[in-house]
Amino acid sequence: MAPEFAEAAPALARLFAALPQARLVGGCVRDALARQKVADFDLATPDLPDSVIAALTNAGLRAIPTGLDHGTVTAIVDGRGFEVTSLRRDVLTDGRHAQVAWTTDWEEDAARRDFTINAMSMAADGTLYDYFGGQADLAAGHVRFVGEAAARVAEDYLRILRFFRFQARYGRGEPDPAALAAIAAGVPGLARLSVERVWSELKRILAAPEPGEALSLMARLGVLAAVVPEGTDPARVAGLPPDPVLRAAALLTGDPAAFAARLKLSAAEAERLLALRGPPPEGDVADLRRALADTAPEVLEGRSWLAGQPPAMRARLAGLPRPVFPLEGRDVVALGIPPGPRVGALLRQVRGWWLAGGCVAGPADCRAELARLAAA
Repeated sequence: MAPEFAEAAPALARLFAALPQARLVGGCVRDALARQKVADFDLATPDLPDSVIAALTNAGLRAIPTGLDHGTVTAIVDGRGFEVTSLRRDVLTDGRHAQVAWTTDWEEDAARRDFTINAMSMAADGTLYDYFGGQADLAAGHVRFVGEAAARVAEDYLRILRFFRFQARYGRGEPDPAALAAIAAGVPGLARLSVERVWSELKRILAAPEPGEALSLMARLGVLAAVVPEGTDPARVAGLPPDPVLRAAALLTGDPAAFAARLKLSAAEAERLLALRGPPPEGDVADLRRALADTAPEVLEGRSWLAGQPPAMRARLAGLPRPVFPLEGRDVVALGIPPGPRVGALLRQVRGWWLAGGCVAGPADCRAELARLAAA
């Protein structure tokens, strides 16, 4: 078996002992062949879900019926989850979801997958099963739909965004013409996708090492305008580190608040996206300390990237500890001032004095300034 599977080898051995007909499928096979780190291990088997649960249980493994409608059971081995899915064929698709029936035909199951590079499977002994030329496509950097591209897109319009995710990571040279034609025709279908899935795929595209060409292709085919109507400029992503939120801030030319609300970004993602639109760090050491006192270092670093500042600015930021204002409300109350609006007002005044001095005054000096202001 591939050396990329070494970390999970003991757990996989237990799974294959319980399910001897199973094979590794999809992304783990693709990434092992590409000599990339394998994150998740998925398996498929001709056994029906009830038989899978029974076999795992008999082997002393925990089995969780996480998606029985689609034949998926999660096996817990040494505290790690492995999805095991019964072989399937599509009975009916609606552009996003499918009704499936079970099959024992591995090629029939592979035929319902999206891209040739994701349709390969590997047995416990390392034998590779490749019904549609996925290994050759992976070696050539060719992201190609399984079978007829238009049919695969019509089955699930999310595959449009998945195409660009895999194109950004594995694609080289001219993209597949049949795929591009099917995607261009399928753009209206993107409106049927949930905003959560759109953001999930967009994040993965933006996390690719160099997503610029894929984003430009998305723009040319009308995909970006369909999923990010706020406006985009793919050229602005060039040179940025693989940080999806930072790259989203660069990509957007429109209202980031509207983008965050429409795609239902998490509170942390939305807060950071909006914060990145602020002014970049500038000035002398005192200015940088003041900036760090009010803004998280990672936000200032992101603003520096977006402003096109040289690495020296980010190095300067990294070399400065974040200043922390040394007083709290109890320091004011200790002077005999009762809790109330004046406590907050005095703290704000002292903090303003502390900021003006470059955030270097210590607790004693701040308390002395507090006492002076309280007595005035």
